[in-house]
Amino acid sequence: MDATNPIPGEKIDERQPSDPLRPSLSSRAMFRAVLSSSGFLAAVAVCTWLGFRLHFTPASIGFVYLIVVVFAAVYGGFRPATVTSIAAVTCLDYFFFPPIFSFTISDPKNWLALGAFEFTALIVSRLSYRAQVRAAEAIAGQHDSEQLYEISRRILLLDRSRDPGALIPALIRESFGLRAVVLFEARSADAHRSGNCSEEDEQGARHAHFLNSDRFEPEKSACFCALRLGALPVGGLALSGRKFTPVVAHALASVCAIAMERARSFEQEYSAEATRQLEQLRTAVLDALAHEIKTPLTVIATASSGLLSAGGLSETQTDLVALIDDQAKELTELANRLLGAARLDRADFKPRRETVLLSSLVKDTIGNVGDQESRGRFRISVPDHETPVLADRKLMGSAFAQILDNAIRYSKPGSPIEVELAVADPEVIVTVRDHGLVIAPGDRQRIFERFYRAPGTEQGPAGTGLGLSIVRRVVDAHHGRVWAESDPEHGTAFYLALPGAEELH
Repeated sequence: MDATNPIPGEKIDERQPSDPLRPSLSSRAMFRAVLSSSGFLAAVAVCTWLGFRLHFTPASIGFVYLIVVVFAAVYGGFRPATVTSIAAVTCLDYFFFPPIFSFTISDPKNWLALGAFEFTALIVSRLSYRAQVRAAEAIAGQHDSEQLYEISRRILLLDRSRDPGALIPALIRESFGLRAVVLFEARSADAHRSGNCSEEDEQGARHAHFLNSDRFEPEKSACFCALRLGALPVGGLALSGRKFTPVVAHALASVCAIAMERARSFEQEYSAEATRQLEQLRTAVLDALAHEIKTPLTVIATASSGLLSAGGLSETQTDLVALIDDQAKELTELANRLLGAARLDRADFKPRRETVLLSSLVKDTIGNVGDQESRGRFRISVPDHETPVLADRKLMGSAFAQILDNAIRYSKPGSPIEVELAVADPEVIVTVRDHGLVIAPGDRQRIFERFYRAPGTEQGPAGTGLGLSIVRRVVDAHHGRVWAESDPEHGTAFYLALPGAEELH
């Protein structure tokens, strides 16, 4: 057989079959080619002997020689087929064309036979080569598919408690027998390595992500692919030590991207579940605590009020009892807030909605907030045509009261507080703007978390961090939005948006 064909015991690259018309540089391959040609020459000799003994005509023995040449082209390649063709024409001329036992080299019959044999050898060897290429590609594709299936299965079975980015490179390197694998994860900016990795491998993985492009270097047996979720790059992958087709490399990159996204989803799911359980525990504790402290607070408030009403106390005693009475009222208000927060967190909570004009509700709330001096600081702007909303009057009143009370407490004394109502179809938006404490960008969402207080508020009025969390829960229950914006030039503004009544029908 020729060196261009698979030979038992000799390992070849199934991805790149040798061209049968290209000379081999391997002495071992040349030796095998000689042995292969010798076998076909022996076949020509046997056919010649049989044809001569059985008195075959030149046409009959010519077909026999053609069959041998075809076999030589299929199983040996073009070079052994050429040698076989020359030997067959020589034997045909010497043993079967008259005068026998003599050579007539200039006879056109010899050149015609040689041309036919060579043409057959060329066509058959090329067809055989193409068939071998297709077979090698099919085998390689099947092997790659099996490896991709195996690596996908192993990635899906990875321990969820561990970072998959640190495990995937080792799995890929082991499955595909690579020299080095680098997985760059954009979310954490970490490069996970496995094998004998170079600086070029890591830089290639990073560049693949940042440039959102793929690069293949067959001469270095390396490729660099971007990890994508849809069209968005989420990382980069460097594979070194083997030539990969684009299809296989992209499939590996997709598997890695899906595995990383899957791990992130699990992480978010675990975090959300832990947060939910923590909130349930916190709500239960708050509910129990509020109920437990209301009874002694009621007794304290009753006793202090009774002492003040009974009289007969000195001025100092009266001041102390009044202080106790005021603080008892503060604690009672806190207990009511805790109970309200716990009630809002119940799964069966539903607001009692009715058609409400927010301008009317805001004006009523302002009339019950703070003292007369504080109420005089509000500047209200209402549009000529207002869209009504569906809202629980009591709950939304408490939400507005909290925002307005915060504006009074955390703004500069005596500074104006602007309240503006606007209709932005399909929503009605209430804006409360004050000039005082500036909220940092990183805290503008966190201030709506329960018990969170922004840095700098410790020096201001005392608070529990419950008010704005209750506001958000009330607004969420009404399918609305609440957010804050703040800067030194324009002050701090709280926005509360509710869908119009027509939008909800």
